Parts: sequence; C-alpha cells; structure tokens
Amino acid sequence: MKNIGKRKKIDKSSYRNVANNKLKVTMSIILILLFLLIFRLGWIQFIQGSSLKESAYRQQTVNKIISPNRGTIYDCNGKALAISASVDTVTINPTRIKEENKEKIAKAFSDIFKLDYEETLNKVKSNSSVETVVSKIEQDKINELKEWMVTNKLSSGINIDADNKRYYPYNNLASHLIGFTGTDNQGLSGIELAWNKSLTGTAGKIVASADVHNDEISNQTQQYIEAENGSDIYLTIDVNIQSIVEKYLSQAVQKNRAVAGSAIIMNPTNGDILAMATSPDYNLNSPFEPNSEELKNKWDSLTSSEKTSSLYKMWRDKNVSDTYEPGSPFKVLTAAIAIEENITETDIAGDFNCIGYHDVNETKINCWRKDIPHGYQTLKQALANSCNPAFIQLGSRIGTSTFYKYFKAFGLFDKTNINTASETVGIFHDESNVGPVELATISFGQRFTITPIQLITAISSVSNNGTLVKPRIVKQTVNSDTNATTTIEPESIRQVISSETAEKVRQMMEYVVTNGTGRYGAVEGYSIGGKTGTSEASPGGSNKKNTLSYVAVAPSDNPEIVCLVVLYDVENPSAQGGLIAGPIVSSILSEVLPYLGVASDSVDTVSMSQTSIITIPDIRNKTVTEAQKILTSLGLNVSVNVEGDKNSILVKDQTPAPGSSVLSDSYIFLYTEGNDARTSVSVPDLSDMTLSKAKNALKDKKLNYIYIGTGKVKSQSISSGASVEAGTIIELVLE
Repeated sequence: MKNIGKRKKIDKSSYRNVANNKLKVTMSIILILLFLLIFRLGWIQFIQGSSLKESAYRQQTVNKIISPNRGTIYDCNGKALAISASVDTVTINPTRIKEENKEKIAKAFSDIFKLDYEETLNKVKSNSSVETVVSKIEQDKINELKEWMVTNKLSSGINIDADNKRYYPYNNLASHLIGFTGTDNQGLSGIELAWNKSLTGTAGKIVASADVHNDEISNQTQQYIEAENGSDIYLTIDVNIQSIVEKYLSQAVQKNRAVAGSAIIMNPTNGDILAMATSPDYNLNSPFEPNSEELKNKWDSLTSSEKTSSLYKMWRDKNVSDTYEPGSPFKVLTAAIAIEENITETDIAGDFNCIGYHDVNETKINCWRKDIPHGYQTLKQALANSCNPAFIQLGSRIGTSTFYKYFKAFGLFDKTNINTASETVGIFHDESNVGPVELATISFGQRFTITPIQLITAISSVSNNGTLVKPRIVKQTVNSDTNATTTIEPESIRQVISSETAEKVRQMMEYVVTNGTGRYGAVEGYSIGGKTGTSEASPGGSNKKNTLSYVAVAPSDNPEIVCLVVLYDVENPSAQGGLIAGPIVSSILSEVLPYLGVASDSVDTVSMSQTSIITIPDIRNKTVTEAQKILTSLGLNVSVNVEGDKNSILVKDQTPAPGSSVLSDSYIFLYTEGNDARTSVSVPDLSDMTLSKAKNALKDKKLNYIYIGTGKVKSQSISSGASVEAGTIIELVLE
C-alpha cells in the first residue's frame, strides 16, 4: 500500500511538469507570433508604407492622359509641311472586363475596326493591365464604338483617349529633310527627330476619384493638368524652290541610271538652305513602304534584318549622312588656298604644264585629257580645263601642313551643325600619313570623303567674300500656346580667306563656265560661276562607277545662291560631270533665279512693262455688283463688306483712288454708305529684298505696289513702320 501511494505522488508531479512545459511552449509560440505580427506591422508601416499608399491612391483614382498637339513644321513662306490632326486611341484593361462580356467586346472591336477576331480576343482575355486595341483612329469609327457601348451598356475596362496623328501634305517633298514620326508621335528621322523636344510638348492629365471597378465617380473634384503643346517650326527651305530642285534631280537620276542623287541650294550670305533634296525620295505618310518597284518585288523574300536595313538606307539623307569623294569641285578650294598664301596668281603664263599625266613617286596620275595634253597653263586656265596634273603641281607647292590648316578653317574636319538629324563628318588621312601620292590626290579632291553639306558650306565662303557661315535650316520656333517666337540668327563662323581672294576665285569660276568644262551649266541672261566634277572609283574597289557633280554660284559677281548637284554611281563609265550634271544645274537655276527676283543681265528695261499696269477706273456710285464685275475683269482683287442686296447698294468710296496706276492682281477696297470701316496696316521694311519677296511681304499686308528698275529694293515711297490704309500703293525703286 505504501508503494502504491508513493507512485501516485510521482505521477502527479510529472503531470505538473508536462503542463508547465506545454505552457512555456505555448507562450513562446504566442510571443513569437506577436513578435512576427509587430515586425510585419512595422514592415508595412515603415518599409512598405509609401508604396502601399501610392498603390491605394492608384486604385482609388483614375488618370486620363491629355496628349499635347505636336508642333507644325512650315517652310519659309508659312506653308505647312507637317501637321497633326486629332484622333483617338482605344485601349482596354482586361482584368476589369467581366468574363461573360469578353467575347462580345472582342467581336465588336473586330467588326468596327476590321481587326482579326482571334488576336483581339487574346488581348481581351490577357492578364495584362493595359492592352492597346487600335491607335490613331478617325472620329467616325470612334463614334461607332461609342454608340455600341451605349447600346450594350458596356464601358468598364474600355478607354478612349485623345491622340494626334501626323500628316504630311506634300507627301514625298523634302522627305529626307523633314523626316517622320512613329506611332507614339516621336520623331524618327530628319527635322522631326532633331527638333523632337521642341515639337513634342508636354502631356497633361486629368486625375479623378474611382470606384471599386476603377470607373470614374461623377460629381467628384478633378485635378486638371493642362498639356503644353509643341512649338511650331519655320524652316528656311522654300517649297517652290524645293519642288524645282526635286523635279530636275529625279529626272537626272532616272535618265542616267544613277543609284541616287543629292542637291542643295544655299544662300551664301546667311547660310539659309533654300532647298535640300535626295533622290529617290519616299512618301512621308507611308515611310515603311518600299519606295521602288525593285524593292517592292523582292520585299516579301527579305529577312527582317534585311527589311530594316533597306528602310534605313531609304531614309538616309545623303546630303548630311553620307560622305563621298568630292572630286574637281574641290579644286576651287585648292585654288583659293594657293592665292591666299601668295603661292600663285590667276594669270601667270606657263605656271603649270600638262603632258597628259604627272608622275608622283613612280605613280602615274593621268589627266582626263591624257591623249591631248593641255600644255602650259595659267591657274585660271587649269581650273577651266579641270587639269589634274596642274593641281598636283599646285598641291606640292601648298604642302600638307598648309592644306590641313585650311581644311580646318573651312570646317571640313567638323560637322556643320546644320541642326538636322544624323549628320556625319568627312574622312581624311591623318596628316602624319600624307605622302606625295596622298598629297597629289587631295589637291584635286579624291581619296578622302566629305558630305555635300560640308562642301557647299566651304564653297559658300568663297561666295561670301571669304566668310564661313553656319548652314541654317530652321529660322525660328513659335510657342503655339503663347506665340512667343525664338529666332535662330544667322551665324558667321570665321574669315577663312580675304574678300580679294574670294573675288579672284569667283572670276575664275565664271571663266570655267564661259571658256571651260562648265559651259553646260550656263544660264542665259545670268553670270554663272561653276566647277564640274567627275570622281572616279577608288582603285581596287568593287564599285567601278563614277560620281558626277557640279557646283555653281549665281550671279558670279554678287552671289545670291550656291547650288550643288551630285549623281552617285552613274552607270555610264565615260560620263562626265560637265556633260551630265551641268545641264541639271542650268535647268534648276533657270527657274530659281527669276523666282527669287534676281535681275537678268540681258534685261535692259528700267521700268515695268506698260501692259502690266492698270489704271483704276472710277466705280463710285455704281452698284457693288457692277463695280466687282468691272474690277475683276481687269484682273484686280476686290474687297468689300456689304450687308444687303449688292444689286442695289452703291459704292461711295474706293482705295486706291480712281486714276491710280497699279499692277494686275492688286487689291481694291470698296466702301458703301452702310459700311465705311477702314483697316490700317503697318508698312514692312522692304530694303534689300528681291522683288518676289517684297511682293509677298506687301501681299500679306494687302498693300499694293509699283516699281521701277531691276534687282533688289533700294528705296520705298512710304517708310517702314508707317501706318497706312489697306490698299495703299507703295512705290519701289529697284537697283
């Protein structure tokens, strides 16, 4: 009995120990859980707090992006080259669309927007937070979608956001220069890319409260952040001049079976690019479509990388992005260096001797007329004959160090910074590696490369009395919201050669046209300075085709434009720059010079043709209908504000007054007894303008003009800034 009692006592003690141990374990677990809970709360509060707060905010708000309008690109006369139109983009939030509605919505999208049903359904059923259904859709299709959404009472998860679509009114015109945008309205090439930041603007947004389904709650306060529209850009190019250049360049590329062609017209005094073209061009409204039948025919057989490579090649602006061997036009710069350094003069008899070739370190370099050598020549004759041996001799006198000093001064080692996209720079031998043969080829423009924009900029310094100017393609930007204007002023870089040297070189260039290889670049009635170029293929290369070119300054005595035309890889191996490129330049200048109002040397009249002058009749006290009929029959523009029957209301006054002499297409303002409100305008400053530009400036103000003389405006009868009545006649004296 004693043993039994003792055993029971021991069992009770063990039980108490087990209970205590269980309690300790339980308390430990509770403490651990409590610690983990506190840790988790702390983690959420202090570590994840800001991100969770942001996430909650996003769930409780709905953001709508307000797309800014991309700025318009204009030519120098205000003609729109690239514009944006309002369109819409449709997106969906698949997770917010109920499962039973997904097929129905996919079917509606595919029917309205002509989409593949299966692909659309995959988007609607995806787990993505956002899927784009269609981009940049016109308003009629959006209206159709909205009607369907109202009819079917489905809107959750379907978003319609305002967007912009880029259009190019002139399609292919200046395509390489202007460039284009992608589906996101960001510039991908040309001016669109180079000036993307200015053109794009800043997006705005609307922030509003959202319900559990992420739909906007009506009657709640909205936060509206206004979009900042992109700036408008005004280029220096003139659509009319660009069209002329592209017409003749395209014809020449096709006729001569050249791989491509490029052309630039530049104002040498201020650097303005009036035209810049590359052929073949492409349609800016469909830039991802092949631009030739040859490429179209093989397009489907190309790999993805081959297609991309073909498109990039199609988009490249050869004027700024590709280098080439300039050939004989470079002799103009060689001659300028020699004269500036007093190495020679233009008319030293027997200064150079051509025997049909020149030996340089046992390397025989032929003249293009090797079978009939030029013999002894002056520098002027050597330039007119485009004689390589003569310029090899001149180059050896100049020397490498002097050459390279002037190359740097002419800007040939640097980009011109023309402010368009993808400009590259020429490739020269390292000065330390230039031996006698390299020096010889450099002297006549081969075995190194530069871009066309580099060459025409350097040649323009000769046309600008020796001053190098930076080429300018954008002349101003205008903030479309505030109208604040930023002008990109012309920029003179440095004086490279003296004005005396520049004048001598221009006289030699004129001699090239009148007596040398440049005769086919002549323009009747104008003094033209020019230089031909025939760049031969590099020895040992796979390409055996020549590059033909012609550079011209016009008029040669007082240049207003410099024109460069280059045809690449011409199929005919015997073709020469003077014979092929010369006529192209002549055709271009024959239209461009009169358009710019440059006076012809053959015009000896000092006043307007009498047939163009109209004496304004007295149409007072005639009915408005009678007055309009009389004036329009004379080729005059009529402006009149009248309320009522034009057949009974009489004209009480007119501007200009009866008996005044005006040109056809002038403005005549009529006033009636019931409407005598006059408009005052400010007279523009016309000094040194060509007649064409003066006419446009006055036409913008609805002012009339008559003129005497030829050339540029020397004086005007009413000073600039004066306030006059619309229709007033301004008398111009040209000189």
